[in-house]
Amino acid sequence: MKRFAVAIALAWLALGVAPVKAEDTLKIDTLKIAVGQINNWENQAPTLGEAAGIFRKHDLKVEAFATQGAGETIQAVVSGSADLGAGVGVAGVMRAFAKGAPVRILLPAFTGTGDLYWYVKADSPLQSLKDATAANTIAYSTSGSSSNNIVVAFEKELGVKAKPTATGGPPATFTQVMTGQIDIGWSAPPFGIKEIREGKIRIIARGSDIPSLRDQTVRAIIVNASALKEKHDAILRFAQGYREAVDWMYSDPKALQMYAEKVNEPVDILAESLKQFHPKSALQTEKMADLDGAIKDAVTLKFLDAPMTQEQIVEFLQIPPRK
Repeated sequence: MKRFAVAIALAWLALGVAPVKAEDTLKIDTLKIAVGQINNWENQAPTLGEAAGIFRKHDLKVEAFATQGAGETIQAVVSGSADLGAGVGVAGVMRAFAKGAPVRILLPAFTGTGDLYWYVKADSPLQSLKDATAANTIAYSTSGSSSNNIVVAFEKELGVKAKPTATGGPPATFTQVMTGQIDIGWSAPPFGIKEIREGKIRIIARGSDIPSLRDQTVRAIIVNASALKEKHDAILRFAQGYREAVDWMYSDPKALQMYAEKVNEPVDILAESLKQFHPKSALQTEKMADLDGAIKDAVTLKFLDAPMTQEQIVEFLQIPPRK
């Protein structure tokens, strides 16, 4: 029998055709995911999970590509160029859904706002947001992002007078701050942690300064409505793999090492960043925490014209139970 198998293999090679392995006959579904701020820790489940082979166990290949923020991510999902989107502010998704866009929430992605921070150059006269005037500018990434939501809340809840300005991702924002184009920049770890240590910039505010957002799910994984219908089984397997990837990220030191190599930062700095900004509880994927508050805030901050109805909420939230 063994000689027969070897003969068959040699025959395949003689014909220039590689023998078919049993695993090659399995159907692997490919899903594309657009990721705003693709290097942020909370957005690593799709990329690190793919690299670690977690999605492969669910017969999936996840192709991730970066966007400049929530607005661009939502547009990619709406247009169908991505099946899924990550790092998207909940208020922005609500606004798109209310306007008829084919987007749904598949999973909560981040609860609370303590991971985002606002900073100034070390020699800036601004010591806190209270010092900012209408002559100053304050950054957020793109329209509909959680940083946009927080900046609007800074004005509404804390009375901040600085002019909100879209600046894109953390690297672009940092350049604008350091060259004097923007007074108050925004960022998320690990970006900026090294510069804070070196005394180049100072944190003057964090998203957790907004009382109404501290215990609210502020970012989500979104899915194209047509993709959810046409690729339903694959999407459910993605949700399962995503949850497994998050668990792995907080249980296996290899995940942090892989992340350190990816973002080219020392492991000790990243470990400190996780402790300060990214507790595992913030990445829970079971429920939209304080959904009523999120809807109320979306109306107050003009993301929604009116509160969502119960029927809309049922259609909007497509969160599968954890197996």
